[in-house]
Amino acid sequence: MIAFLEGTISGKTVNSVIINVNGIGFKVNMPQKTISEIENNSKIKIYTYMRILQDDISLFGFLTSEELSMFELLISVGGIGAKSALTILSNIEPSKFALAVITDDIATLKKLPGIGAKTAERITLELRDKIDKEEIIEESKEEINKNNNKNTQKAKDAIDALLVLGYTRKDIENSLKSIENIEEMEVEDIIKQCLKLL
Repeated sequence: MIAFLEGTISGKTVNSVIINVNGIGFKVNMPQKTISEIENNSKIKIYTYMRILQDDISLFGFLTSEELSMFELLISVGGIGAKSALTILSNIEPSKFALAVITDDIATLKKLPGIGAKTAERITLELRDKIDKEEIIEESKEEINKNNNKNTQKAKDAIDALLVLGYTRKDIENSLKSIENIEEMEVEDIIKQCLKLL
């Protein structure tokens, strides 16, 4: 398994880039939004997912580990393939996506290309099932009360969203301790601050 690639962009298409890593060119499928933002001949490090099918081996690349985690979550949902996942990633930030999942925000998910009401409901149902929410809330409540005295619903929602993105509860709670005026922030802003620290 290739965890990441670090090299130079030597070519781009609408859906993929060629990354020169020590003289070897890797074709990597990426979200169109990301491709439009990177330039030829620029140095880059991308986190990768390798898909092995009977007649195809493909690499998918992302600028952040959060995007990679979101991609892996999306393709685990029935009816969402790799191409659809890349399209979704081009149209929503991981923090907004995770927040939509844990708050059952079907309306936000339905705005994404190729996502109808049924698929949006399936996304929230299947991804929320991947975390034991009751355990998360109870353990987080005790930890936040003990360490931060910041036991707000917003903080709990942020913890749930970051767990969806693949971070551990311990790392999330440690990052929350470093954020000031958390009770005055919106959930998405808390998530973004935690991502910077994580």
